[in-house]
Amino acid sequence: MKICMKKVCFIILLILSSWNFAVAQVPVYLDNSKSIDERIEDAISRMTLREKIRIIHAQSKFSAAGVPRLGFPDFWTDDGPHGVRPDVLWDSWLQAGQTNDSCVAFPALTCLVASWNPAMAALYGRCLGEEALYRGKDMILGPGVNIYRTPLNGRNFEYMGEDPYLASRMVVPYVQGIQRNGVASCVKHFALNNDEEYRNQVNVNVSDRALREIYLPAFKSAVTEGGAWAIMGAYNLYKNEHNCHNMLLLNGVLKGEWGFDGVVVSDWGGAHDTDQAVKNGLDMEFGTGTDGLSKNKTNAYDAYYMADPYLQGIAEGRYTTKELNDKVRRVLRLYYRTTMNKARPIGFLCSDDHYKASRQIAEDGIVLLQNKNNVLPIDVAHTKRVLVVGENAIKMMTVGGGSSSLKVQREVLPLEALKARLGSGVTVEYERGYIGDVTGTFDGVATGQDLSETRNADQLMTDVLRKAVDVDYVVFFGGLNKSEYQDCEGHDRKTFALPYAQDRIISALAKVNKRIIYVNISGNAVQMPWKDKVAAIVQGWYLGSEAGEALASVLVGDINPSGKLPFTWPVKLDDVGAHALNTYPGTWRSDKKIIDEDYKEGLYVGYRWVDYAKRKPAFAFGHGLSYTTFRISNLRLSSKTMTKDGRITFTVNVRNTGNRDGAEVVQLYLHDVKSSLERPYKELKGFAKVFLKAGESKDVSISIDNKALSFYDDKAGKWTSEAGEFTALVGNSSDALPLKATFTLQ
Repeated sequence: MKICMKKVCFIILLILSSWNFAVAQVPVYLDNSKSIDERIEDAISRMTLREKIRIIHAQSKFSAAGVPRLGFPDFWTDDGPHGVRPDVLWDSWLQAGQTNDSCVAFPALTCLVASWNPAMAALYGRCLGEEALYRGKDMILGPGVNIYRTPLNGRNFEYMGEDPYLASRMVVPYVQGIQRNGVASCVKHFALNNDEEYRNQVNVNVSDRALREIYLPAFKSAVTEGGAWAIMGAYNLYKNEHNCHNMLLLNGVLKGEWGFDGVVVSDWGGAHDTDQAVKNGLDMEFGTGTDGLSKNKTNAYDAYYMADPYLQGIAEGRYTTKELNDKVRRVLRLYYRTTMNKARPIGFLCSDDHYKASRQIAEDGIVLLQNKNNVLPIDVAHTKRVLVVGENAIKMMTVGGGSSSLKVQREVLPLEALKARLGSGVTVEYERGYIGDVTGTFDGVATGQDLSETRNADQLMTDVLRKAVDVDYVVFFGGLNKSEYQDCEGHDRKTFALPYAQDRIISALAKVNKRIIYVNISGNAVQMPWKDKVAAIVQGWYLGSEAGEALASVLVGDINPSGKLPFTWPVKLDDVGAHALNTYPGTWRSDKKIIDEDYKEGLYVGYRWVDYAKRKPAFAFGHGLSYTTFRISNLRLSSKTMTKDGRITFTVNVRNTGNRDGAEVVQLYLHDVKSSLERPYKELKGFAKVFLKAGESKDVSISIDNKALSFYDDKAGKWTSEAGEFTALVGNSSDALPLKATFTLQ
């Protein structure tokens, strides 16, 4: 058969030309070979005004609409600082009734930060991102990095402690871990959301120095180092503007100074005004209160401040599309990082790896606060009888607490785990001791537990004391729970004392048994008037799905505790600056619509206040014991002088001088000998966690640069450092810093 070469060439040319034509017809916004910025601008040029408005506000409780005409899918978000929240109905907080939305509960963030281990934060973020991805979520609302200013804050358990440097170092790997999955981390609540009571009405008055040095650094690190793709505004006000549309915080600091290119999301119901929302930096509006009926709308979400009212304002000439295009640009950038990201992995849900990670993080964050006569770990080989007391030994803690409430695949409880670990050779008895919260439900999720009790308080006490006399150990699981006015969103605690008359029971137990081990389950410090009467105190946090396993492993010594407190544990409320100066909860204005809260303590939060006011805490910031002993010695400096663009490295030797393997946290604080502005006596500027086998020693190095020496000069409106002498203080707690060395900043 003869082949006509002219025809062949013609066919090839036709194929090539048609292929080129097809490539040329692929819209830029869908062309993966183009930069994201190019794709965004092309998409904006194709969108109608209605489509632009469509993507900047919610269409359901947890989703925002995409642009179907252009191939942009809907955007789905969910609560989840500690696990992916179960799905709710489209327009209701009640459960959607699904059977595939259970999750692994990871420890609350107070536990994570108590690990003082950035590697745990990275692991946490990765696993949470994988669960979110599998569940079809494009953004997780977390983590929270608001500062622990008062132990009454009902939401402290969701946050990362009192110190801005510690929170900064822990938030960065958490954010990066989530976002490696193509799931956005929405860091919250920006900013000054430091108490829950009247959170929608509190107007915070704080000095520029305290704002910059205490309350903003963790957010800044999340943005400038962690590369966070989203930030959630706070409910409260600052300078008389709600923070979900606050000109200074959002346009001035976040987007201006820090160069944030992501999306500012309102907290649910945090938007209050169209004009401010348009002009002051809000990008996506969620949760605004509408009913869709009295407003005569077929779709309630069209009544949002940044929906039809925004469209109407543009039509009337009150707004241009400049601000709108900036919001759309940011939202589309978020889409390309998440829903339009073709490189996103698949994700995993409730995997063995995630349970292992949850337990590892929990064990790394449990803090041994007190251990008289080395009563811990429990000597299993020589123990016959153990009495477990307390509702928190049998109560599920993953349900409740507000928006962080979860529906878990499983939660191992302390009593069952301790029984299993002690084995058949040890008799473990249980007594309730006190009656706390027996409801066990939140937004339609139920624990399924029957915590009903027919005995009264006196009978419960009698039964406990009768059994406590002859046992080898009494392990009391007490503290708070995630009920209203405990550790729970929406309200603060009403008192620093333990609820449910637990003090009465613990004091009585201490009179009949000297081997009392108190395990405090909470995200907050609590008052302990019986502290010196019990042998051991363990801070057990809210540990998630593997709570019981983690606590049992520490109590019997399978795991050597290495957690350190991320906040100061005061003896009484008056030992806290916000309470000593009567600044909390603030003063109502005459119209009773706004409450002004003056942060009179300024920079002196937590251990900074302890140094300033010369208070002795029950347990210091950074405190945490071990079942072994460590010696930190031989502090060396790489140089005795430092230039403003240079660095100094501090090196110490850490030796495990005991007979158990364990981990220690080396902590570096700096003291400015002489400053033109008042400064706290010392501030944390470095830390390192090191694991050592029994008898092993290692050198540990921590480096700092000029940033560690700087303070915010509120008169000049900038960060600065001053030449002069500084003292480095090194140890393993803010009140145990035996090593000192001086150096000079030139």
